Amino acid sequence: MKIGNKHAIGENLLYLLVWTAIILVPVLNSQMLSEMHVNLEEAWIVWRQLIPYLTIFLVHNYLIAPRYLLRRKPIPYLLTNLVLVVTAFTIVHLYQQAVMNEASYVAQRDAITNHEIYWNVLFALFMNGTNGGIKLLYQSLRDEQQMEVLKQEHLRAEMNALTYQINPHFFMNTLNNIHALIDIDSEVAKTAVIDLSKMMRYVLYDSEKAIVSLASDMQFLRNYIDLMRIRYSNEVEITLDHPNELPEGVSIPPLLLIVFVENAFKHGVSYRHKSYIHISVFYADGSLTTLISNSFHDNEERPISTGIGMENVRKRLDLTYGVEGYTLETHQERNNYTVKLVIPTLHA
Repeated sequence: MKIGNKHAIGENLLYLLVWTAIILVPVLNSQMLSEMHVNLEEAWIVWRQLIPYLTIFLVHNYLIAPRYLLRRKPIPYLLTNLVLVVTAFTIVHLYQQAVMNEASYVAQRDAITNHEIYWNVLFALFMNGTNGGIKLLYQSLRDEQQMEVLKQEHLRAEMNALTYQINPHFFMNTLNNIHALIDIDSEVAKTAVIDLSKMMRYVLYDSEKAIVSLASDMQFLRNYIDLMRIRYSNEVEITLDHPNELPEGVSIPPLLLIVFVENAFKHGVSYRHKSYIHISVFYADGSLTTLISNSFHDNEERPISTGIGMENVRKRLDLTYGVEGYTLETHQERNNYTVKLVIPTLHA
């Protein structure tokens, strides 16, 4: 059910309950006076006096207020409201004088609509003012929830945009890796293409989701590291420590950890110095901790904190967990660069 429809039903239900209670007042009054039977004649007199107010309410609620009040047109709203009320009770007053005989007029002199006309007008204006306040309250609730929906849609669209920016960056590097493998070992390159196709399937389908299982994301990470091991062979020391068994339903945003791993290979590998990439992933008490340590060479220094991938992953973390909802720490020494990421796991 749409937000606007749900609030409209709630608002109309409120009016129905209020008017039902007002209409039942003569009946309830008879019961409270311990009368054996409800005096329908007296009840009808009261109900007849309510007709002008009910008519004014219906015209105000469904015509005047939506057209002027909710559209922020105060002057036309006030003038139309006043004309409606004055016209209604002028007609009632003229009807009572012209049609009703003196006896019945005296018998109903205590009815609400037989008071001075300006008291009736004031009471009706008060009724319309209350009605207008309720309509503004419900309009505010609708606007607030619609803004929340728009905000969530904006965040989702921004998240998707950030994810799509990461994908070309990642595949560009991976295809370069396979290109290098073709000259080294064509059979291994074929195997790498198969592994890459599995990774592409993950990116094309699972990355569309807001969250993916931690197990599938870890498999994606292992496939990537296996490709990197083939490329660098024994030139780079690569270790991956992660839990073999993970609870079902534990999830994280897709393509989140790969950005840090990819940057470790991009900035931590040297063909002239001994290099290493150490990756550790721990899961405990609803939190996932990732430690990535890579070699760092001063004479090949490149700023690790820059680049599309790292900038986007920070935005994704902010959008997903809030600025204070996660921990991302970096530590740079002379020959080592370490990234520590702690995020709360989600549940599918």
